[in-house]
Amino acid sequence: ASPHGARKLASDQKRVVLFFLSGGVSQLETWDPKPGTDTGGPFAAIKTTVPGLHICELLPYTARQMHHLAVVRSINSAENAHGNGRYKMLTGHAPSAASHPEIGAVVAKALQPEHSALPGHIKISPGGSGGRAGGAAYLGPRYAAISLGNGDPPKNSQRPDEISARSEAQRHRFRRIANDQFHRRRRTAETDAYTESYEQALDMVSRREVFDVTKEPQRDHERYGSQDFGRHCLLARRLLENDVNFVMVSHNNYDTHHENFNFHIEQLGEFDRPFATLVDDLAQRGMLESTLIIVMSEFGRTPRINRGYGRDHWSRSWSVVLGGCGIQAGAVLGKTNDRGTEVVDAQVDHAQLFHTYLAAVGLDSTATFDIEGRQIPMADPASYPIQDLLA
Repeated sequence: ASPHGARKLASDQKRVVLFFLSGGVSQLETWDPKPGTDTGGPFAAIKTTVPGLHICELLPYTARQMHHLAVVRSINSAENAHGNGRYKMLTGHAPSAASHPEIGAVVAKALQPEHSALPGHIKISPGGSGGRAGGAAYLGPRYAAISLGNGDPPKNSQRPDEISARSEAQRHRFRRIANDQFHRRRRTAETDAYTESYEQALDMVSRREVFDVTKEPQRDHERYGSQDFGRHCLLARRLLENDVNFVMVSHNNYDTHHENFNFHIEQLGEFDRPFATLVDDLAQRGMLESTLIIVMSEFGRTPRINRGYGRDHWSRSWSVVLGGCGIQAGAVLGKTNDRGTEVVDAQVDHAQLFHTYLAAVGLDSTATFDIEGRQIPMADPASYPIQDLLA
């Protein structure tokens, strides 16, 4: 889409792009540096485009975009296990017998146009074969994530050469006749979901080029860089410009129990420039006011440096970054003590953050979904949005 087209889209639709730094990125090597302390590590803190706000020197490109973003430095999510921490941060709930939908499914359910040709919930992962990635729980298969393994287009989304367009049309005509006959006898919400998924898949095939990042100009590929993460960020921009409501981009290998500092040099070296380029592009294209940006992990890392020069799992005092739609640009919420071991101001948790994401894109986070006649809360009813972050 052209910048003009993106601006028109921005006035009509809200979107979310979430960066999940898998393994637990260190808050001390990113958003809450403590240089010169026994917990601070070897890196300096650098100025940003927000007066008084410093972040780690490993993020020089992002430092130039911080006037578009907000930092939350006071998270206590009370969960140091990878799977449970991920669940808490993506669903806003603690793990329990009941399964809860991830933020991507909730956003797709609440914001996706009824007859959208493209999925509203897409995950771009570094590897894997793609396909359905779940995450919708009781919201149903329509809102489950489509996974683009290595950023490739969805599997089986191209008509085989040996099947003619005419044959393909005849096959679908027969399928619809069979579906209609079945519906007349025993139609249920589940059969409707299956029918709808087939039709959505057909629409998606017709717009397969949206998933083909090679269609982007060469100069954009050069700006985002040659590494996979840069290509995935460029694909995320392409999807956001083409009516997709939620895109999650994963970046791996932050579980730095050993050699934390060397690993963060490498990982943040991959992350910094493509992420900053996407933030700048969204701003330049007039999309930032309608696109919520989230950068999170399942938890942070210990202020204490272990014997292997690593940092272990730590959920008591860590950070995330938000920006764009509905968020106060340049805000800094909360504070940790001088060594980063405790939150000393404005402590928040995973449930409050989840409410805040929904409120930022204009949703009433205290509302409910009607699921087969039952009213189910969109977010944890015991929690609420963080008003100090909202514009």
